[in-house]
Amino acid sequence: MLFQKFTTNTGIRTEHHKNTSGCETVKMGVPKKVLIPLQQHIGAQCEPLVQKGDKVKAGQMIGDSKARVSVPIHSSVSGTVVSVAPVLYPGGFYVNAVGIETDGMQEVHEDVKPPVFSDKAGFIKALRSSGLVGLGGAGFPTHIKLSPPEDCNIDTLLINGAECEPYLTADTREMLENTNAIFEGISIVRKMLNIKNVIIGIEKNKPEAIKKMKETAAAFDNVRVSELKTSYPQGAEKTLIYSLTKRIVPSGKLPMDVNCIVMNVNSVSFVSEYAKTGMPLIKKRVTVDGSAVKNPQNVEVLIGTSLADLFEFCGGFKSEPRKILMGGPMMGISQYSLESTILKHTNGILAFDEKDSVLKPESACIKCGRCARACPMNLQPMNINLMVNKGRFEELDKYHICDCIECGNCSYVCPAKRYLVQSIRLGKAELHKCEIEAVK
Repeated sequence: MLFQKFTTNTGIRTEHHKNTSGCETVKMGVPKKVLIPLQQHIGAQCEPLVQKGDKVKAGQMIGDSKARVSVPIHSSVSGTVVSVAPVLYPGGFYVNAVGIETDGMQEVHEDVKPPVFSDKAGFIKALRSSGLVGLGGAGFPTHIKLSPPEDCNIDTLLINGAECEPYLTADTREMLENTNAIFEGISIVRKMLNIKNVIIGIEKNKPEAIKKMKETAAAFDNVRVSELKTSYPQGAEKTLIYSLTKRIVPSGKLPMDVNCIVMNVNSVSFVSEYAKTGMPLIKKRVTVDGSAVKNPQNVEVLIGTSLADLFEFCGGFKSEPRKILMGGPMMGISQYSLESTILKHTNGILAFDEKDSVLKPESACIKCGRCARACPMNLQPMNINLMVNKGRFEELDKYHICDCIECGNCSYVCPAKRYLVQSIRLGKAELHKCEIEAVK
């Protein structure tokens, strides 16, 4: 059998390293310059709405697109535009970016006003204007996620507080510091979309967050907090849906196909804040940690801030960093430069020294099957890896390679240290090329 139906496999156990879970969020302030990429979401890149020499203010729209799957980009600062040019994106490709020299005044743009909406259509329009994307790391435009077809009977809103990646604690701090905002955001979403049930999923390794969220949830009808088994990737959408509802999202389908919508705790909290202030998404809480970081902590940082400035704010490095990751150690993207900048969906920046960064060399696959047993999607990573290495990209669809969420479990458990996730990413790209060629 090439593919097994997704069932109950919720992954593996990893070391938690939640070193900063007790660190209250600190605000970094305004850097001297920001560089804001015009694509910080799944979907189409935005076109620039400003040019070099323009004066901008905080909250001002500086990029937008007419494409359906896209959201506007806003300035996180007030200052002067010094560049509009392509830059190397943290994901490894070039996108246009707006460079702004800040004036330190943080003047707010005149368009920043609390949105007015009374129905679903108005709410969805407001969400798009806010620039909100999934803040758990995926970056999918929220207004699209909350716009299922009319024949979809969404009966359950799932709130993701699992935060299963090692080291990351930004979601934990949101649940502890902004509990009321989370529930206010939940109330807005369920009212606008007419959703009856709400389930908040939190891994058991966050007892303080569970306690506080349960106490607050007690005042709301049909809202409950569910304690999840601590395993990785418990926070992945399909895994979370099964853990909380026992519903199975079929291959190639979405949460809406099983009458669910999934939102991150930070996303619903932002909905509440935006409804009150009208300030679009221009800042993000980020966990800064790793063996090379002098002062690990959770930092509220303006979008477009460079990694160099962020690390300097955290005291710099206590040892020479060998690898810097945007995201967690399982799914994070290795960064080529400290000039990379914070994005809307950045939830962690980790810096590791030589000891924690050495990548062991591959050896031959021993066909133990551990990668298949660890895969939350019940795929066969060893066979996908084989097809990629043989260049048989057109066959990858038979192994459901596009169902892979790139969680890293397979590479983590492989005794031969095979570069499985890397090969799967390559395979997806090559399969896409094959599909394009077939259409021509």
